[in-house]
Amino acid sequence: MSGIGQRFPDFNLTGVVSSDQQTAFRPFSGQSFPGKWRVVFFWPKDFTFVCPTEIAAFGKLDKEFRARDAQLLGVSIDSEFVHLAWRRAREELKELPFPMLADVKRELSGALGILDPAEGVAQRATYIVDPEGVIRFVYVTDLSVGRSPEEVLRVLDALQTDELCPCNWQKGEETLKAA
Repeated sequence: MSGIGQRFPDFNLTGVVSSDQQTAFRPFSGQSFPGKWRVVFFWPKDFTFVCPTEIAAFGKLDKEFRARDAQLLGVSIDSEFVHLAWRRAREELKELPFPMLADVKRELSGALGILDPAEGVAQRATYIVDPEGVIRFVYVTDLSVGRSPEEVLRVLDALQTDELCPCNWQKGEETLKAA
């Protein structure tokens, strides 16, 4: 599995950016958001139970991530057409403010080493990637356990201080000073 300090793999994927079929599909690549932090999170499959709770929770925090110059990107192994159908079917997904990327060939999830060997789907993984394309945070949970978008935001805040941050540090608190 790709880890801290490694470069995030380049990719070219189709993303779903709206619920309107005329404007829904857009290409995205590793160069789509130059100079920005990226928070790339994977879910196993569309039309499942845990996944929409997480995706909606990330969506509710999108403005917070954008305020920190970070772009959210959601990814699964489903096609862009399945993403569109799911957005249309679930009220909490209809107006998502970030792209849902289709990793149908499993190229990105495979390059990161997060394909679940038993299920053949992307694991529930989250990456924070700095503006230079370097992985600064990795968070992976069991397929049955949802993650905390608030914790991802807290870690992004800590990384952006470029300081030493103690356990449970929150934005605005003092950082540690090395003696």
